[in-house]
Amino acid sequence: MSLAWRLEWPRLRRPRLLLTAACAVLLSAAGGVGTSLAQQPAGGAAPTAEAAQTIAPVELRLGLLTREVPPPPLYDLLAVPADDAVAGAELAIKDNNTTGQFTGQSFALEPVTLAEDEDAGEAARKLADGGIKLLVVNLPAADLLKVDDAVKGKGVTLFNIGATDDALRAEQCRADVFHVAPSRAMLTDALMQFLAMKRWTKLFLIVGPNPGDQLYADALRKSAKKFGLKIVADKPWTFGPLGRDRSDSITRSDALVFSRGVDADVLVVADEANDFGNYIPFRTFEPRLVVGTQGLTAGTWHPAQDAWGSAQLQNRFLRATGRPMRATDYQAWLAVRMVGEAATRSKTADPVALAKFMRSPDFSLAAFKGVPVSVRPWDQQVRQPLLIAQPLGIVSVAPEEGFLHQKTPLDTLGVDERESKCRLN
Repeated sequence: MSLAWRLEWPRLRRPRLLLTAACAVLLSAAGGVGTSLAQQPAGGAAPTAEAAQTIAPVELRLGLLTREVPPPPLYDLLAVPADDAVAGAELAIKDNNTTGQFTGQSFALEPVTLAEDEDAGEAARKLADGGIKLLVVNLPAADLLKVDDAVKGKGVTLFNIGATDDALRAEQCRADVFHVAPSRAMLTDALMQFLAMKRWTKLFLIVGPNPGDQLYADALRKSAKKFGLKIVADKPWTFGPLGRDRSDSITRSDALVFSRGVDADVLVVADEANDFGNYIPFRTFEPRLVVGTQGLTAGTWHPAQDAWGSAQLQNRFLRATGRPMRATDYQAWLAVRMVGEAATRSKTADPVALAKFMRSPDFSLAAFKGVPVSVRPWDQQVRQPLLIAQPLGIVSVAPEEGFLHQKTPLDTLGVDERESKCRLN
């Protein structure tokens, strides 16, 4: 105890201190300013910890499916940590249980990390047969659909935290899948809104060779058209993974010339594999800003995020794991917190009832984004602000001011209901 604290202690009233501490714990678990706490009984008095201990808690078990991260062949600044997503879900379980001690509910996580060749559908089926009805999935789109097919008819609700494919919110949408990860359309809309707001309207699009790069580029072309930006050049990247290269190469001079002679305000890169996008900044022939999958990016989370009370979430995650929170960690945290918030507010532990409540207009969750997040009823995408960030700082938050919508500005990001091809069954 510090000297200053010892000197101040006699002046403090112990009941006020205890009340403040209790409120801080509840707000921390609830997800920031504006989150509803557990509903109080009719008399208005919050249940005491002693009373909560006399209630037999109802346990909600959640599963988490992710795939083993292969070790990088060499030192990699962008290596994915082995506990990616799992660490975020575990923190949310602790947050849920903090509130659960007052509501007679407890939460448990059963993570399963698949080997590279292990069947995701079979693993999901085993979890479902073991009583798991709420399953967080950090897998690519093909595996997500395989998981959904495997648990069909078993009353399982899935939370997609890893796949950004627009098709999952359109022709391939499923009624038992909530999308916590943003779609590619949301990510590219967020960036194009920012560029439109800055009036940087002429774009030079550079597209990598991987399937994900092509899908991101397709989304970006639609977003540019949506917000009135012009793609003045659209070229494939043909110089290999220079962003990962550690030695000099003659192709570097070719890459330097690659951007010459194009009158563009911004270079937009589509490189989801991080093969070349980080090579481009400061190596262009003319001075050019770089945005897209590298440079200035859009995402659900960022290590520099500290607004709206999020510094405490960042600090708690850092203390628990020894590393910064990644976007996938945040998406796992958000999925588990959605379950916790739905259980608190609907006063049920029935997975089917929880999913129904999350689909309803009554559901929202404060998630350190300044405004509550909620679920779009037409494709079950979680609507949320996206952070526009450079590597060490937040630049803006989408949706940008001035982009209006008849229901909520959050629906200016991604495919709106009128344009949606999703038909939920």
